[in-house]
Amino acid sequence: MVETTTGGEPDDGAAEVLDRPLPDGVRRRVVQIVSDGFGGLTVAELPVQLRQYARFAPNRRAKFAGNAMAAALETDPLFRQRIAEKLREAQSELTGALDSGSPPPAADPLDVAAAAYVLRPPGWVKLVTAAGEEALRADAERADEETRAELDRLREELAEARGQTRTETERLRTELEAAKKEAESLHRKLRGALSDVKRGEAAVRKLRGEMEAVRGEGQAHVSAAESESRRLKARLSEVEATLEATRRAAREGRSVEDMRVRLLLDTVLDAAQGLRRELALPPVSVRPAETVDAVEPGRMTPKDIAARALSENDPAILDQLLALPQAHLVVDGYNVTKTGYPQMPLEKQRLRLLGQLSQLAAQTGAEVTCVFDGAELAAPVLLAPPRGVRVLFSKPGVTADELIRQLVRAEPPGRPVIVVSTDREVADGVAKAGARPVASAVLLKRFSRG
Repeated sequence: MVETTTGGEPDDGAAEVLDRPLPDGVRRRVVQIVSDGFGGLTVAELPVQLRQYARFAPNRRAKFAGNAMAAALETDPLFRQRIAEKLREAQSELTGALDSGSPPPAADPLDVAAAAYVLRPPGWVKLVTAAGEEALRADAERADEETRAELDRLREELAEARGQTRTETERLRTELEAAKKEAESLHRKLRGALSDVKRGEAAVRKLRGEMEAVRGEGQAHVSAAESESRRLKARLSEVEATLEATRRAAREGRSVEDMRVRLLLDTVLDAAQGLRRELALPPVSVRPAETVDAVEPGRMTPKDIAARALSENDPAILDQLLALPQAHLVVDGYNVTKTGYPQMPLEKQRLRLLGQLSQLAAQTGAEVTCVFDGAELAAPVLLAPPRGVRVLFSKPGVTADELIRQLVRAEPPGRPVIVVSTDREVADGVAKAGARPVASAVLLKRFSRG
């Protein structure tokens, strides 16, 4: 692209191209020129990418918008022409000399190169290149001078360090001689002290031997006394443990047997009273003739009685079992809930089952125990057992099935115990122990009946 000068004539320097990056010194002066001329332009005269910096101070503008201004100056001829006009107004003597082709000899080469880069007069590329080379030579000379100064300083420091080293060496040599003399004196004293120590050690060894003999004799007596004391204490502990075990066994045996006998007695009495109420027989209405086994007119035959037997899946059979005296209903909790409503969370399964069991206990008056598997729990369960229902969780390492079998074995023979579980192993186990197994579906049907 061919640029035009302020007079409208073609600029011979527009065709020239700089084939290398601007030297750093020249670039800084160019950015400063753009920043100074920036403030004299309106926002509309600025390139779009520079309008955001219009209100910045010149120094702040040069710091934050330097790259953007340099790029706009290179790519936007109109913007460069406007900056060139501001430069001519600010530095008329320098710009006039550049336009005439004879830059002032006393001017700073960096200022000349920066102005030439903005004005683009004929031969501006040579001026910029020469300024860069001049700046490099100046930097090299300055670095060389700094290096010489640093070298002189280091030489002075080296000479001073050598002098200090010689002084320190002499001082250390003097101290070493004194230390050697002191060491020889200490060595003589040490040999005398070692002789005294050896004599003292011999005396100590003699005394230590005598003390060891006395200590060994004393320890032998102490060991014998401690052994006898331990034997007596062990014997006393064994006697106390045996006595306590005997007392505890007597208490537990008496308590458990009393409880089992009392519960069995209550069961027999309730069964007798229930049987009496069921038969509804007056105390004096029985006659010897009525004890003779015979079929009377109108009586039901055994065939009729068999026809009235209930199905194993009929919930009415559960009512009959719970109506027995002192009946104890043991429920395999998760077996029932996962049969009836497995989609619910475990907490809601427990609450629903316990609420239904509470209603059943209130209706029948039977003792009700609900057993849950403790292995299902991530933490202890905080719940208040409902009225009439005992809630138990199995301990770690013990399954709910084992806990149910322990409950059945704890009951006295003759007491009616009903175990609700669909688990065949549980049903067979409790049946062998004398309990009556009932399927979980039967209990769920009984709940649905209300």
